[in-house]
Formats: sequence, structure tokens, C-alpha cells
Amino acid sequence: MTESLGPARPEAAASSRTPELRVVAAVPLREDLCRLIETLEPRVEVVRDHSLVHPMRGPADWSGDPAHVRTPDEQSAFDALVDSADALFGIPDVDPTALARTVAANPRLRWVMTTAAGGGSQIKAAGLDRDALDRIVFTTSAGVHGGTLAEFAVFGVLAGAKDLPRLQADQRDRTWPDRWEMRQLDEMTVLVVGLGGIGAECARRFNALGARVWGTTRSGRPVDGVDRLVPLDDLESAVAEVDAIVVTLPGTEHTHHLVGERVLAAVKPGAIVASIGRGTVVDEAALLRALDDGRVAFAALDVFEFEPLPSDSALWTHPRVLVSPHTAALSGKEEEHIARRFAADATRFLDGRALHAVVDTVEFY
Repeated sequence: MTESLGPARPEAAASSRTPELRVVAAVPLREDLCRLIETLEPRVEVVRDHSLVHPMRGPADWSGDPAHVRTPDEQSAFDALVDSADALFGIPDVDPTALARTVAANPRLRWVMTTAAGGGSQIKAAGLDRDALDRIVFTTSAGVHGGTLAEFAVFGVLAGAKDLPRLQADQRDRTWPDRWEMRQLDEMTVLVVGLGGIGAECARRFNALGARVWGTTRSGRPVDGVDRLVPLDDLESAVAEVDAIVVTLPGTEHTHHLVGERVLAAVKPGAIVASIGRGTVVDEAALLRALDDGRVAFAALDVFEFEPLPSDSALWTHPRVLVSPHTAALSGKEEEHIARRFAADATRFLDGRALHAVVDTVEFY
């Protein structure tokens, strides 16, 4: 099979260098970003055939156009390509079944980076055995999306603090009411549930805007901008003292419905909820009950238990819910950010150092 490497690179032709890490782009990755990785880490060869991957329909559309179908010969060529890798940029076609196939077929595979921050769930879905999970290092893009998601969290909390639904209703009805008091962020306490890469970015932004920031932690390590660390076991008591709750946790067996009936029953009346981690962390039925009885004043949700959000979900029409279709992380710079993360981790991999965002292959986050 002939590998399409794009236009010839004079520096590559003139070099007798033997790459130390053969990386296959298993998802669509622009030619300039393939070259960027090779420039940032010259010991890497990025092997790509742009004709074999599903083309993107928009920024960071890593799974590509589902209408693009490979011929049998093209599928064989694609499989042979990913089976030749030491490392994969992306899960092939963002398909856990395809990952399982190439892991079984390719004993030389040593590292897979998922393009999703929550890629642990994709690794779990592949159903790999313990030998494979121990042989291969799996990493995610966690942290790359931190800034964009943190901005949505700030937007969501501000929308609740300023009572966006009331403003929109008055504008729609052309009502000029008596003046009423909005909440001020610099007088609020915001609890960030999960202080990983996304949570740390949330903490930094809320702190910069003057809020008092609390954050849940397992490790107890201090985080910039966080005024108080809260053990996750104390979540139920902590929510009674805060004005807003920002949920950033990944979806695992241990986080499933963590923000559920008991936690939502304990919230300070009028609390604002923003959810930007994984939708399964929040029990949507319990959240709707809390919204209906006023315990929760407003919810800004970018992630949901089932996606796309079913058309009959009450969240669509609830007057105090803002629905974002899992799009808050999307940025025209995402592809470059992930390529740069991959290059940095390739250097760490080759130098025997720890990589960023390694998947815990027990809890898969």
C-alpha cells in the first residue's frame, strides 16, 4: 500500500533520520497539523492517508462525515495503516469496536491518545482485556478544552445570577417592571465539583471575577484560585453553603448521579447549577424536581444523560434551564491545541516521562 503523506517535504527527503515513533493519524488531522507534530518532536513520523479517513464536517469533527463510506479495498488499507502504528493519534474512526480490532491485530501498539477529553469511556467500551490495558498507555485530551468550558460555566452562572429567563420574558412581553436586584458574582460562593483540568480553569476564572471559590478534591492538593478544598464525601453538606455549583466530573461508575436527589435536596435555596463534565453525573429527574420547587433557581447544561437530548425531555421547555447541545468546548483552535498536546506527550513518551491525562483503566476516567 502507498501511504499518502501529502506534498513532499524537502527536509524529510534530505534527512537520513530514522524516526523513533511511528504515529498513525487514525482520525482526520489536517496536513499542517501533522507537520506541526513532526516539527515539535522530530523523532516522530506521522503516517497519514487523508483519502482514507472520514472528512470533517466542521471544526474538531473527529469522527468525520458518516456519509463517507470506504470501499472494501479502502477499509483494508485503513486497517493495515492503523495496524502498523507504535502510537495512534485518535481512536480509529472514534469507534471503540475499531480500537478493539487494532489492539488485537497490532502487538507493537504502545500508546493511544483519544481526541475526546472524556475518552476513558471509549476505552472502556472497547472491552479490552487486562493484558492490553497494561500494555498500552491510553491518554485523553483532558485539559485542552478547559478554557472554553470554563467560559461556558461562567456564562451559565452569570445567566442565573442576572436572572436571564426573567429578562427575556420581560423583553418578549415588552414589560418594563419595577427595578429588581440581581445577584453579584463577587458576593457569591461557587463550588466547583471536580478540580481536574476543566475544574482548575473554572476556579481560576471565577476567582478572577471576585467569587469565593470552593472545590471538591480527592487528593487534597491545593489549586490556584480555590479558597477552600472540600472532600468529595462532604459534597452534601457543602452545597448547603454555596450559591452556585459547577459540575466538571467525568462519567464513571462512581460519579453516576453523584449530583442526585440527596445532594439537590441539601442545596441552598436558589442555587445555580452549571454542568460541563459528563451528563451522567447529574440526575436529570432529580434536577427537574429541584427546579420545579425552587431549590435550584437556574441550570445551564452543556451535557446530558442521553445525547442528543430526547425531544420529549422536559429540560427543553423548562423556563429556568439553558440547553447547550454539548458544544461549549468546540473551538476553531481545538485541533491545533490537541496536536500540540500530542507532540508534547510524544516527547514525554520517548523520554520515559509521565504523560498528560493518562486514563485510569480501572475507573476509566
